[in-house]
Amino acid sequence: MNKKEVIKVLEKIATYLELQGANAFRISAYRKAGAALENDPRSMEEIDDVTALKGIGKGTASVITELLETGESSELKQLQQEVPVGLPPLLKIPGLGGKKIAKLYAELGIDSAESLKAACEEGRVQQLAGFAKKTEEKILTELEKLGKRSESHPLWQLETIVPKLDAILASIEEIDTFSVAGSYRRIKESSKDVDYMIATNEPTAVKEAILAQVEAAEVIAAGDTKISVVLTGEDAPNVDFRIVEPEQYATALHHFTGSKDHNVRMRQIAKERGEKISEYGVELADGTMQTFQTEAEFFAHFDLPFIPPTLREGKREFESYTDIPKLVTIEDVRADLHMHTTWSDGAHTVEEMGRALIEKGYTHGVITDHSQYLKVANGLTPERLLQQQEEIFAFNKQVEGFHLLRGTEMDILPDGTLDFSDDVLANLDFVIASIHSSFSQPQEQIMERLHTAMKNPHVDMIAHPTGRVIHQRDGYNPDMEQLIAWAKEYGKILELNANPYRLDLCIEHLEMAAKAGVKVAINTDAHAIEQLRYMEIGTKYAQKAWLHKDLIVNTWSFERFMKFLTNK
Repeated sequence: MNKKEVIKVLEKIATYLELQGANAFRISAYRKAGAALENDPRSMEEIDDVTALKGIGKGTASVITELLETGESSELKQLQQEVPVGLPPLLKIPGLGGKKIAKLYAELGIDSAESLKAACEEGRVQQLAGFAKKTEEKILTELEKLGKRSESHPLWQLETIVPKLDAILASIEEIDTFSVAGSYRRIKESSKDVDYMIATNEPTAVKEAILAQVEAAEVIAAGDTKISVVLTGEDAPNVDFRIVEPEQYATALHHFTGSKDHNVRMRQIAKERGEKISEYGVELADGTMQTFQTEAEFFAHFDLPFIPPTLREGKREFESYTDIPKLVTIEDVRADLHMHTTWSDGAHTVEEMGRALIEKGYTHGVITDHSQYLKVANGLTPERLLQQQEEIFAFNKQVEGFHLLRGTEMDILPDGTLDFSDDVLANLDFVIASIHSSFSQPQEQIMERLHTAMKNPHVDMIAHPTGRVIHQRDGYNPDMEQLIAWAKEYGKILELNANPYRLDLCIEHLEMAAKAGVKVAINTDAHAIEQLRYMEIGTKYAQKAWLHKDLIVNTWSFERFMKFLTNK
């Protein structure tokens, strides 16, 4: 377990204790322990004795030790058994924290969404101290949303589920090959469900293995050609496993990847040749069925290059396919320019992140921990920033053929000023400016804040330029046309934040930036080594906007990148 994961469990224990109405000092002990770890610049591997940290006592230390040794907490498991199962889901209701839910449970016996709804409808909740009629009305509104099953699931949710399903399918010996398909394979921001295509000559054995190994809350269908399940877990998606013979696999994978408009256009092309496409192959003019070993062979049959799944939307891929070789891919990436370490709210140290970048085959990267305004993320003061820079210098002396640059993700403050002075910024290699606060300000005020950053000669990039979080918040609604014009005028980079929660800039804004010739950086904003994997999502998402690799600054050589920063 890395530090972020340990802190998350400590907070979860504190929340469960709140739901239980436990002693305030006991609850506080877990939060203090989490804060102590958060504020220490070392990773878990580097902390020899957690009890040496102020704020961690013997009790919380034993929980941390157990987590590091086993990956689990017996304390949390015990609490999960003791706390009514219907209480934790109520935490999703805005305005209801652990203490308020505990009060509802203790005084009204509320232990589920159903009993809370009944109490609100009867007017009993507003009679409690700390609650009012408006609170009751808001709770009822939110309960309506809480009870509805999501019609679509965000990429960030599925991105954690798909690897687990991949691992299960990879372990089934009877499967020849498999792939996720559908809108997830096309890197859509959300999907109705998850689709898999499986090739095998032993469908019954594969079906039995899937049903035995996949954790399903419900089995909707269980045939030899299609298995449909609803996964266990809160608001979990449906998963369809389609099983075909190996010779049918390439065409079936293409068919079930979509999109619908892409498939319609392919069928039109086939019809013009006197042929028919089905999910099983291509019926030729003489009535024989032709199958293919790969999707590339399938496209080649129609005199087309391989069209990546990300581009299969039904129009541009047929008009501009000569541009496909120019589009960015994961293999083109040489750097990640936005990441966090234990100096702020990251899980790993400067050295650990640097070595992880080297393992990725990158030639350079930038450490960009939060600035001092963002206290919740343990943002760095100018003094701490200087201390961190010494650590970066020391790391660079240890390695060859790789450059770790000194940077910051600096807040653009609500009053329009920047979190660091020009003197501090001038000492850095790369400066990111971003908004993390006061999203509800009028657009004019938001744009003034962004303009302040754009005008500053030391600022190199604007991170996650709209502040959106997919399926959770819309962001702060900047005037993107103006922002892109400023980026062009001042020679700034705009970020495609590859974190699947963000994907910001979105496709429309990436297309606008590309049209204006504004440079883009695809960054992971990684807060832990494992999040560096987001780069693949980012490059595939960039393909959807048809971004050429030369526009992406982190595909450039280190020398070209540094020259750009110097001359901008």
